[in-house]
Amino acid sequence: MNAFTSADTMHRLAKRAMDNGSARSREEAEALLQGYRIAIAVDDAVCTDRHHQAAVLAAVALGRRVFLGGVTVAGNLDVPLVAPLPFGRTLGEAVVALGGAPGDMRAGLPVLRIGNGSGGRVQGFCVRLTFAGWRGGIVPNDAEGIAALAGETMALAPMLAAALAVNEAFLHLSGEMPSAGRRCVGLSLWNLADKDWLDARAPDPVLRYLPTRLWLIGLGHLGQAFLFALGLLPYERPSDLHLLLQDDDIVTPSTESTSILTDAAMVEKKKTRTMAAWAEQRGFNTTITERLFDKDTRRQPHEPAIALCGLDNAAGRRQLDLAGFDFVAEAGLGRGHADFRSMLIHTLPGDAPAAKLWKSVDAGGSAIDAAAYRKMLEDGSLDRCGVTLLAGKAVGAPFVGATAATIVIAEVLRLLHGAPVNRLVELNLINPDHRRTAPQRNDFSGLNPGFVPALERSEQRPE
Repeated sequence: MNAFTSADTMHRLAKRAMDNGSARSREEAEALLQGYRIAIAVDDAVCTDRHHQAAVLAAVALGRRVFLGGVTVAGNLDVPLVAPLPFGRTLGEAVVALGGAPGDMRAGLPVLRIGNGSGGRVQGFCVRLTFAGWRGGIVPNDAEGIAALAGETMALAPMLAAALAVNEAFLHLSGEMPSAGRRCVGLSLWNLADKDWLDARAPDPVLRYLPTRLWLIGLGHLGQAFLFALGLLPYERPSDLHLLLQDDDIVTPSTESTSILTDAAMVEKKKTRTMAAWAEQRGFNTTITERLFDKDTRRQPHEPAIALCGLDNAAGRRQLDLAGFDFVAEAGLGRGHADFRSMLIHTLPGDAPAAKLWKSVDAGGSAIDAAAYRKMLEDGSLDRCGVTLLAGKAVGAPFVGATAATIVIAEVLRLLHGAPVNRLVELNLINPDHRRTAPQRNDFSGLNPGFVPALERSEQRPE
């Protein structure tokens, strides 16, 4: 039995309110999230479509970790689950398994609408998730003059739209952005440099190739988002995907607050084993390694040549281009209350060695002088060591990792389709339009890491 510290049990998004001074105690910070609740409205016309189901499930899985007052899902959920995720036989069962509550719409709740076409005017916050091709995002539900996106949906676009919708609802409920819900926010995973995601100049390419061998480094916030996203990809035979899962940590109570596949039953278990069990339930093949990724890690010829890295420390990242991978896609997320929505994504090898990209161990600002931490010291609920440990933990939100995961995996998919990849992507979910991208100068055209054809839409389960 592990003796968890206060830092191991703290909800990572509640910590934001402690750090920025909007809550004067841990209890007050957690009560703020308990007071947040949302509704997801699913149109009957789309409830049997696998992509719209994927958007529902991603929104529920992310939302219930953010809006602790509850996530209500309204609509016809008594339909077969056709999204390729192992959460139940029906859409309703999957919603419940992920922590949502089927029910009727309640007046006054922020609404995430999942359906086609603009809706009528709704009092209060209501955004519509929209996705097609490699593009996903949100628009105001009653916005006029916005054409529906066109093209065959790439499997990650609904997850991207769901993550952006949950972020927008949190911006609204937390009062951080008065304009939240009244703007269009989205990305093209095929062309991140294109800011006009609602008006593609040419049809996005159809997803035709999927990876067969991937090494996942880190199985917390980002690593689990990678797995959820991979679970959405249309494999004809899921067993074609072999995952090497690396982590040396156990699941703690705070893991659930940021990690999309964690539930309370996993606490105290090894992350590698819980995530391997989930991946195998999806039908993937897995190998686990329960050790730190460090300077002694070396890829063997029979092991995956592509790595997806979700480490939260600079020391491990400095070794990424020394382990023998042919291609690495990695993401680093902001850690503080002011920058937790930021992400910096790299592909390697790049122009500079990894050791220069992360020159020193993460310093990370500490919020120890905030009122909530001073109160803990004054009332004796934590000693100086405990307060220092808690204050040094990162603020985190699952919708940030989910957004980053769609971008990271899209880089791998674009590589398999012979498209140029990005060396760097930098953005913040406060305003994703102000992102920065830089192209890779290395030529990966000769790389063959293993791939299989994606399941054709006509061969997929009926929708």
